[in-house]
Amino acid sequence: MKIVQMPDSLANKIAAGEVVERPASVVKELVENSIDANSKWIKIELTEAGLQQIRITDDGDGMAEEDCERAFLRHATSKIRDENDLFHVNTLGFRGEALASIASVSRLSVKTSRGHAAGTLLELEAGRITNKTKGDARKGTEITVDDLFFNTPARLKYMKSLHTELGHITDLLNRLALSHPDIRFEAIHNGKGLFQTAGTGDMLQVASKVYGMGVARKMLPVKNESLDFTIEGYIAKPEVTRANRSYISTIINGRYIKSIPLTQAIIRAYHTLLPIGRYPIVVLAIQMDPILVDVNVHPTKLEVRFSKEKELFALIEDTIRRKFREATLIPEVQQKPVKKERTEQQHLDFNTPQAPENTSPLPTAPIVKEPRGEWTWEESSLPSAAEQGASLADQTARPKPAVPPVDEEEKRVAPPESPSETRRIPAMYPIGQLQGTYILAQNENGLYMIDQHAAQERIKYEFFKRRLGRTIRESQELLLPLTFEFSRQESIFIEQYKDKLEDVGLFFEPFGHQTYVIRSHPNWFPAGYEEEVIREMVEQVIQMEKIDIETLREEAAILMSCKRSIKANHYLNQDEMSRLLEDLRESTDPFTCPHGRPIIVHFSTYELEKMFKRVM
Repeated sequence: MKIVQMPDSLANKIAAGEVVERPASVVKELVENSIDANSKWIKIELTEAGLQQIRITDDGDGMAEEDCERAFLRHATSKIRDENDLFHVNTLGFRGEALASIASVSRLSVKTSRGHAAGTLLELEAGRITNKTKGDARKGTEITVDDLFFNTPARLKYMKSLHTELGHITDLLNRLALSHPDIRFEAIHNGKGLFQTAGTGDMLQVASKVYGMGVARKMLPVKNESLDFTIEGYIAKPEVTRANRSYISTIINGRYIKSIPLTQAIIRAYHTLLPIGRYPIVVLAIQMDPILVDVNVHPTKLEVRFSKEKELFALIEDTIRRKFREATLIPEVQQKPVKKERTEQQHLDFNTPQAPENTSPLPTAPIVKEPRGEWTWEESSLPSAAEQGASLADQTARPKPAVPPVDEEEKRVAPPESPSETRRIPAMYPIGQLQGTYILAQNENGLYMIDQHAAQERIKYEFFKRRLGRTIRESQELLLPLTFEFSRQESIFIEQYKDKLEDVGLFFEPFGHQTYVIRSHPNWFPAGYEEEVIREMVEQVIQMEKIDIETLREEAAILMSCKRSIKANHYLNQDEMSRLLEDLRESTDPFTCPHGRPIIVHFSTYELEKMFKRVM
């Protein structure tokens, strides 16, 4: 077959298949162009989820007449000049493919002006210019895309419902607004308001528009920097979770991106604070030298490649974990109002509160009278753990009960008590037990419910994690060898990665067909769970081609803490409850069990009084 060069119209349609996947793709490319043009206001108007019409209007720099025509040529760009610029990209767009691709599958018009002369009006159909006249002199650009995919009907068959397509656009606008809180966005669909931001530069204010004020109130600010990276953003408290990772927004130099390793670093920072299958709400903006990130690895520029990614991920994990170590993470129960008696101006203070100079054990949150309704989680108004612990320690001195909630062997090697100043939850005094499962405790701040199994899981998990972390390469011989029978596939991997297994102290001795004997193992293996850990190591080798000792130790500590903790419907005496609460106060992270379930719930005195109509 003879080789011929494709005409531009066909090449543009092929490129459109990569760049213009759906209406949201068009909105993304055009809004990013408006952002690159230094716009401070961007209006997005949609008809029928963008399939009928998309109009983007901005107050940016605009284009001169000759640039307006040239912008619709393939690979025409104002962003880069040579290959060196490709590694210092500071703009969202740079390839020069988007406008040509969009124009090739739609009827498009553009009105633009630089503001100091008559503007340009250009009309195109299927990528060809059909009309060119003078336009008004308003500074900025307005691009209207009509009848998207009118000349590629096969593409229309793959479009989802209007609600689905509109959902993709809304999600995109949310990310763009979070990435650029200094820009005022306004979105309209079928003549009705869809989304609007103020453009004040306050990321938390944008987050309140995206996720709601209730979530915004439970987001903590984070900020940190190293020689190469600056991190700033907001992370939701662990009590606020979602069923998928899509609520994690990562922004690199103003560009919203999707990065699985980056998302995993954020999730690792929430380690043991989230329930299984739940994910956090996070908005993280990262600034770095453009030379450290390659944005030219995906047609839509959503995926990137990092240099020094290990340093970046370590900085992210450390930043988030440090913030949680500083915060009190006890969920507080509040009544959710069913309806308002009168219209009230709702106000959200986005300023991060500072710790008071004169500490007080009493709640300092303002009293807001609301009608009674169902309960919901709300941010705690407690003073810091150190303030309450010190205050109560001065007022009350009680002997420590003698009944330990941990095994005797564990008690002998447990670390000494931490000073009360490091305790992250206040002193509480047990007053009873509910259904043999929840300890009821009180202090002057109200009532607390503590899940006794989750509390002891946390205590034991931290104990076992310390104990398992002490030894590295030491092994112990077994009086009775352990015998394992593996599948053929597993046996192949064991032989292939035998050196890696031996490096971590695991020696598989062949003992018949697909059977192996283990005569010794590292002495950090938890007693009674040796077989489970060894099989987990083999599974790691098969899946990852390496062994992560820290992860295995972590999983072993979680397993042991769960198996050896008191269960529900187990009644404790007063001394046992007191000791359990005191040991919980000594924990590093006393707010969730290792599986991420909450340990403590707080009912403030004010909320209790509201329930019984003692305050109105």
